[in-house]
Amino acid sequence: MLDVEWVESEAEVDAQLWAQCFPPPFEGRWWYRTLERSGLQDQFRFFYAQVYDTRHAIALAPAFLMDVPLRLVAPASLATTVARLERLAPSLLQQRTLFIGSPCSDEGRVGLLPGVERLPVLRALNRALRRQARVLGASLRVWKDFPADYAQDFAQLVRTDGLFPATSFPGSVVDLRGPDKAAYLAGLKSSRRNKLTKKLRLSAPFRHDVEVLQQPDVQTLDALFALFWQTYEKGDTQFERLTPAFFAEIATCDVSHFIILREPASRRPVAFMLCFLLGEHVINKFIGLDYAQPRESFLYFRLWDAAVDWALARGATTIQSGQTGYAPKIELGHRLLPLTNYSAHRNPLVHRLYAWGARHIDWGSLDPDLATFVRAHGAD
Repeated sequence: MLDVEWVESEAEVDAQLWAQCFPPPFEGRWWYRTLERSGLQDQFRFFYAQVYDTRHAIALAPAFLMDVPLRLVAPASLATTVARLERLAPSLLQQRTLFIGSPCSDEGRVGLLPGVERLPVLRALNRALRRQARVLGASLRVWKDFPADYAQDFAQLVRTDGLFPATSFPGSVVDLRGPDKAAYLAGLKSSRRNKLTKKLRLSAPFRHDVEVLQQPDVQTLDALFALFWQTYEKGDTQFERLTPAFFAEIATCDVSHFIILREPASRRPVAFMLCFLLGEHVINKFIGLDYAQPRESFLYFRLWDAAVDWALARGATTIQSGQTGYAPKIELGHRLLPLTNYSAHRNPLVHRLYAWGARHIDWGSLDPDLATFVRAHGAD
């Protein structure tokens, strides 16, 4: 039998357990410390489940509690209906949910010590998640965005522990083939390569200086947050609402690098990308764009071009770019990585209703860009 202990701060978890369970290229202790210190308490309450055998901790699973607006998880086809219902009765369309995972990470993970079998740990966590959800008044519990290598274990839990699977927004990753950008460009389909090079050529008259910074000063961070907020407000999916405090905290982490495009004369930032360098893996985490700039400047593609140069110079072999905003990512050669949510509702009737609805969710129903991709290439 395995025991599970819940704590409410990353600092209550032994540093060695963090290091062994969440090594690079995974977002580790530094990431959860940042989230805790970023003033997000009005959105999330953080927890950490430590799994013990008879002697010591053998696994670690971050978790969080959130009152989730239904509009964030409803398929795009129901967006208008949900918006109308939310205006009439907003409190009825928020569901207290206990998640295994991180609100801002692209993939769920349960960290294990070497040699530990995963399925018994998942079963112990699922039992503990049910009890913790009851204590916290959460009607829904969700294993958030778990990648395909967990599918076989979760298939067991679906059969024996009452979970149902639901297709989630896929992750995205680019493989950097070779030591320079020429190899990356050669790996793109010719149509995509031609589109990218054309956009970069057309944007050439709009000169911007590239700067890569760690630990930017306060004035620069304020400017970057303003750019981030412009992009955030244009997004269709807004799960987490970041704060200036988050930017101040994440800037102190050694893995954080801000790739910035500046106007040459004023030195004003017009675009940025926050990247984490984790060994040979780069996570492209957040971006910000000045939408007042001419469309022909193609800021997103100029920013990506600079990020590829920087990643290659640092020896990176992959760039992970996360969920949503799929059209430009596909154009830039990203592979789409299937992710799945595994859930259970405490009300049996609602559980059956949600499970039925989950069977009708696929990439095409989640996002218009994904629908276009599926029509052209299929779900694989």
